[in-house]
Amino acid sequence: MSALFLMKTLGLFIATAIAEIVGCYLPYLWLKEGHSVWLLIPAAVSLALFAYLLTLHPAESGRVYAAYGGIYVLTAIVWLRIVDKSPLSNFDLIGTAFVLTGMGILVYGWR
Repeated sequence: MSALFLMKTLGLFIATAIAEIVGCYLPYLWLKEGHSVWLLIPAAVSLALFAYLLTLHPAESGRVYAAYGGIYVLTAIVWLRIVDKSPLSNFDLIGTAFVLTGMGILVYGWR
């Protein structure tokens, strides 16, 4: 497995995670924060993009979803810090490290 392949896959995982998080965050803003119902339109587009991006991943769907979960957790933790402006705890960081370790094992098995 080449470094270029891994970088492309990582980029695709990150894009997929962002599409999923945005697609879920926008309805949250509408329902919980009183923002415009019109946020549901870009939310739907984002979730459709998320579903499409999942089809571009390089392995069987079950393996992709399992490995993608690690990047989703990392992206959600980064989102927590940057968008929600919440400080990260040691548990956030250690938990994310464990998840990424598991993801690395799964991806290594794609060889």
